[in-house]
Amino acid sequence: MNHKNANQSAATGQKRSRNDAGNKVTVVLGAQWGDEGKGKVVDLLATEADFVCRCQGGNNAGHTVVVDGKEYDFHLLPSGIINPKSVSLIGNGVVIHLPGLFEEGDKNEKKGLKGWEKRLIVSDRAHLVFDFHQVVDGLQETERQAQEGKNIGTTKKGIGPAYSSKASRTGLRVCDLLGDFKDFSARFKNLVRQYQSMYPSLTVDVEDQLKKLKEYSERLRPMVRDGVYYMYEALHGPPKKILVEGANAALLDIDFGTYPFVTSSNCTVGGACTGLGIPPLNIGDVFGVAKAYTTRVGIGAFPTEQLNAVGELLQTRGHEVGVTTGRKRRCGWLDLVIVRYAHMINGFTAIALTKLDILDVLDEIKVGVAYKLNGKRIPHFPANMDVLQKVEVEYETFPGWKTDTSAARKWNDLPAKAQNYIRFIENHIGVPIKWVGVGKSRECMIQMF
Repeated sequence: MNHKNANQSAATGQKRSRNDAGNKVTVVLGAQWGDEGKGKVVDLLATEADFVCRCQGGNNAGHTVVVDGKEYDFHLLPSGIINPKSVSLIGNGVVIHLPGLFEEGDKNEKKGLKGWEKRLIVSDRAHLVFDFHQVVDGLQETERQAQEGKNIGTTKKGIGPAYSSKASRTGLRVCDLLGDFKDFSARFKNLVRQYQSMYPSLTVDVEDQLKKLKEYSERLRPMVRDGVYYMYEALHGPPKKILVEGANAALLDIDFGTYPFVTSSNCTVGGACTGLGIPPLNIGDVFGVAKAYTTRVGIGAFPTEQLNAVGELLQTRGHEVGVTTGRKRRCGWLDLVIVRYAHMINGFTAIALTKLDILDVLDEIKVGVAYKLNGKRIPHFPANMDVLQKVEVEYETFPGWKTDTSAARKWNDLPAKAQNYIRFIENHIGVPIKWVGVGKSRECMIQMF
């Protein structure tokens, strides 16, 4: 074959492989500061999924899923684990605290979750969170408070320190734990010493920790696979429905969030590729989840926050308390500037709007549509937190519908004023709203198309 023909056939092969990229992956992401109800959307889609994957974060995330009147809490386990027909995968981008993982599984088992260990696959490239990472997380927060008079408001689950170990190339992975335990032990001891030199008050019972890790490793071993190969096979085998469940949210992303009051991973769409080892070509629908108002846990700028009766009403009616921390969430009007910003980064194909029913009792409802700085509208979302603290929010005001929407099951069941509110949001972001949530359980998600 001459060069010309060889190049031609290579080009056609390339074309063929690009068109035949394999199964597409559906990604569900938070479009605000987390706690938008992603678990509900994932649960809805997971009923038909063959694979449900987590790609980043750790047990700092919290999803509550209500099925048949039972309330399950998930932190590390993908919430698709409820579906007995699907496989749940914890990807390489997740940081795993093994005691937390098994405690979570056992706790949900008592609530009725069956056979989860047989349905869980763990990537051998995922990094481990150790107990001392969690202690260090607390020490760092105390230090920040003492030095700067403010902390970040982390969940103290060791996520930041574990990602720091990963970035400084001293972290330990699942494959290390399941390899030569003598080598693992030596590296574990080095890591402990490293942290003790930075935090002299840190005490670690190394031998006790290693003994426990050895026990966990045997329980974990049957679940561990090469995540890259596993995902490749899933993408290029027979048609499969693959769902990626994002933890945290766009405004908590380490690169695009309200830094430094963010998490330590990429919880935007790029994290699905790096956290699972899948090409962008295989990303299909990207669903953004947003509440019908805005909440935020911990500290950091929050332009539409309502430190008044409205904020209190949203907090109490919405039961706005963190699943992981038990902290009260700060509440405010829906901020479409941040949802549009999240869309710029993620390219949402549709939105799920949750907790609409919480607004049922309000006389009027406001929506933040733009930010002004020194009286002038700004087209972008400020990177600098001092600037974000100073923005003035421009609002659109809507009359409240003053009707209980919790029994609505289809679009026509919603009052006209609620429909107007939803359509306004849709038009402003430029993304269709596919679901509207009006309650806690699976049945309360109105599907629009």
